[in-house]
Amino acid sequence: MANTVSLRSMLTSLHSAVVELVLAPAGTDMAVESVALLDADDLRLPPGASSDLTLLVGVTEADVIRWFDDLALRPVADRPLAVLTKVAASTALSHGARETGIALVAVHQQTRWELLLSMMRGVLDQARAQSPDDGMFGADTDLYELAQTVASLTKGMVSIEDERSHVLAYSASDDAADELRTLSILGREGPADYLRRLHERGVFDRLRRTDDVIDVPADTELEIRRRLAVGIRRMTGSPTTLGTIWVQQGSLPLASDADAVLRGASAVAARLITRIANAPTNEALQIQRLLGARGGGVDIPSLASALSIPTSGSAAVVGFAACGDFEISALAPSVRLHASAFRRDSLVTTIGERIYALFPGVASGTGIAAWTADAVGRIETRTSMALRAAVAAPIADLEGVAVARFEVDRVLDGTTGEVRVTTLEESRTSVLLGEILELITNHEQLRDPRLAALDRYDATNDSRMRESLETYLACFGDVRAAAERLHIHPNTLRYRIRRVEQILDLDLTDSDARLLVEIQLRIGAAPPHVSRSGARGTTQVSENS
Repeated sequence: MANTVSLRSMLTSLHSAVVELVLAPAGTDMAVESVALLDADDLRLPPGASSDLTLLVGVTEADVIRWFDDLALRPVADRPLAVLTKVAASTALSHGARETGIALVAVHQQTRWELLLSMMRGVLDQARAQSPDDGMFGADTDLYELAQTVASLTKGMVSIEDERSHVLAYSASDDAADELRTLSILGREGPADYLRRLHERGVFDRLRRTDDVIDVPADTELEIRRRLAVGIRRMTGSPTTLGTIWVQQGSLPLASDADAVLRGASAVAARLITRIANAPTNEALQIQRLLGARGGGVDIPSLASALSIPTSGSAAVVGFAACGDFEISALAPSVRLHASAFRRDSLVTTIGERIYALFPGVASGTGIAAWTADAVGRIETRTSMALRAAVAAPIADLEGVAVARFEVDRVLDGTTGEVRVTTLEESRTSVLLGEILELITNHEQLRDPRLAALDRYDATNDSRMRESLETYLACFGDVRAAAERLHIHPNTLRYRIRRVEQILDLDLTDSDARLLVEIQLRIGAAPPHVSRSGARGTTQVSENS
């Protein structure tokens, strides 16, 4: 699957150990972009915009049939493509799915819902993270295709797990699959006695320390078949274990070159897992779209439903920028934790060099400003990394979220870390002045060439005419106050100002001339003002969200 996932590919990736297609009235070739989990309480609410794949948790047959009846009254475009449920596929249930054109997928009773949701999101994330740089395993390899390829080459059954032994992908199973493999795929822990024996034999320690392929013999007492295992380790930077590839021997002997295949697969898996970790998740993409960072039209009700937030009501947006030179994405988990503690339905993502938090249901800017100041202070105390923030609140509804992010970016672009938490209202002077200076800086025809003559005069004569002019204007033409700042006699300053007027061919008693010179001096005193957030140009979206 390259960049998109069809329903057929999704179900193939999950495999019959977890799901089984009951019926698909519209076929299985449609593209899948989103997945959501709904419980019985959600089904009793008026139907909202649906995700492409909907997992129904803790529901009864009557709940699902009633929901199908409600969906039948809605446009086809507003219905999910497929429903996954542990409810037995009765005639009535199948009829409801057929009438609404929704694919019905049965979920194995022992499957953990949170694992299934994670695996489905993982398939979507992997599709977005595709790259034509996957060596002998093909240009469009993802973890599921890698598992299937390794299974084909080794003649075994493959599982790819993360560093916590959670299954990320696996190949098809046959009748020789043992209990350990089946339970692992279903998200259950393997037999405790067998796992203890693996620890006693030092298998997990060796996987963490070495790139060698480890042969794990069969355990006839526990009916566990022979396995080969290889650690997946980060190839750059400090050595880090990313997971493990396991190959269970099936009805056929493992291939003689299985060790070499696994070593190559380990390198490919390391690239894929790193790429997936650095790629924005499905949820992050949805949040970024809601914030207006992905361009194009935005279906607010659909995004709100997919993100499980209210489709109506006020909201707030907070943007965070770094005070200092450090990778701000490192603080995203801390911001997310503080935001979730403040409001459980908060959403956090990283875009470019900024972190954004969206708070649905916030009706007052006072409370959110207080939370922001507290979060900024706590994060700095614990990490020694300082943040500054801008708050846009309250926002009338989710339709205004993208505009609010633009407002937040304006504030962060136009202010410094002297004030850690601010708003557009509080910083409007700095923001507008910064934007005016940016506009002039970026348009050569708006710059006054006479200021360059003043700089040339200083360079040629080793004088301080520019500094004297800036101080004179900063003191509103008060010669004595300006001379005191410069530590020179007032008459000396008067002479310099007259000389400046000659060089610039300007009368500084004219208010327009003073205003023009002060603006031009501001431009020359600072580098061009460039938006770091991308709000005024092309948005740069972080790959680590």
